[in-house]
Amino acid sequence: MMDARVEDKLSGEATVRRSALFEAHERGGASVREQDGWLVPAAYGDARSEYEAVRGGAGAGVFDLSARGRVEVSGAEAIQFLNGMVTNDVAKLADGAWMHVAFPNVQGRLLASARVVRHADVFLFDTEASTHAALLKTLERFTLAGDFRVRDTTAETALISLQGARAQEIIGAALGQEAARVERGRVAVISRGEGHQPLLGIRATHTAEDGFDVFISASAAASVWDALVGAGASPAGFDALEILRVEAGVPRYGVDASDANVVLEVVDETEAVSYTKGCYVGQEIIARIHWRGHVAKKLTGLVFDHPGAGSSTAPAPGASVKSLDGAREVGRITSVVSSPRLERVVALGLVRHEHLAPGTELKVFDEEEFLCAARVAELPLVRGGWSAGDAGMGMDDKEPRP
Repeated sequence: MMDARVEDKLSGEATVRRSALFEAHERGGASVREQDGWLVPAAYGDARSEYEAVRGGAGAGVFDLSARGRVEVSGAEAIQFLNGMVTNDVAKLADGAWMHVAFPNVQGRLLASARVVRHADVFLFDTEASTHAALLKTLERFTLAGDFRVRDTTAETALISLQGARAQEIIGAALGQEAARVERGRVAVISRGEGHQPLLGIRATHTAEDGFDVFISASAAASVWDALVGAGASPAGFDALEILRVEAGVPRYGVDASDANVVLEVVDETEAVSYTKGCYVGQEIIARIHWRGHVAKKLTGLVFDHPGAGSSTAPAPGASVKSLDGAREVGRITSVVSSPRLERVVALGLVRHEHLAPGTELKVFDEEEFLCAARVAELPLVRGGWSAGDAGMGMDDKEPRP
């Protein structure tokens, strides 16, 4: 179902894109909306049920993430050039493995976050739709400098993500045990039999729950989607995904992060930054911050004790976060959702270092009007199945960590 406002926009804007699964979403009764230049499924009728399929512990949700950008890099000098551009050590990335990376500018500020999958002699970069153009432009600068080839595969491929407690069971039933057995950080080449192109699968989370991402040709996307749904996955849209990603502490570029942020303010350095590799763009600033001090501010969780996001005192993105005495601004809210699991409003925000300790009490203002009290909480706000073995918040707890 297409919102009338979206139809009006499409009539005057031919650049809004649709994924290879758009018709499948329409058949499934999804409402759609525009996000980052793409039409994406907002919900299939009940975003709360879609949320519970992922977070509830007894199911799994399947998401169409094809709007994300996908770019292949190859060539004899690919590793040399890539290692001069990104924060992680691509030279140590083995065939059949993947890692997180960030692309900084010369000031160490974030241009794009990405995942890079190595399959044979090809490096597949996967990034948010909002950073696709910047990532592609950054890579293409070096195509004339040596044996370094870049190919944008976004239009000819799709990306399907399965998230939730039953994700392993469902992907095994739909695509075979080879897909279900893939370990974290590794890549599975999934055969679908004669006449079908193999798929690339990785174990990955966007929600703090167990999950799998499948990279597939656009022509085969609908059949894989149908197979996952037929095996028990619940189609889920971006309304549910927004709540899940905020609870999981996953930043969204253009909302929680931008090129105004130093990489370490908004990227998990334990996943995406190497401090032992050679030089790369922005390295001096990033390394200096790491070894000699700390960032001035950092993305963190915030929780509020009043009930719902629709209340008159609910904070909104952009609201000012101030010290407990209200005298100094110490941060800004970037994303706000009402968390079904925690039964309260929660947020992501950029907060100054001296106020980052979990449990720190702060106040939220709309300009000069006091809205509500807030407490700093460690990310992820909800610790789901992805990190179930770690100490901290359990999936069924109602208090943010600690």
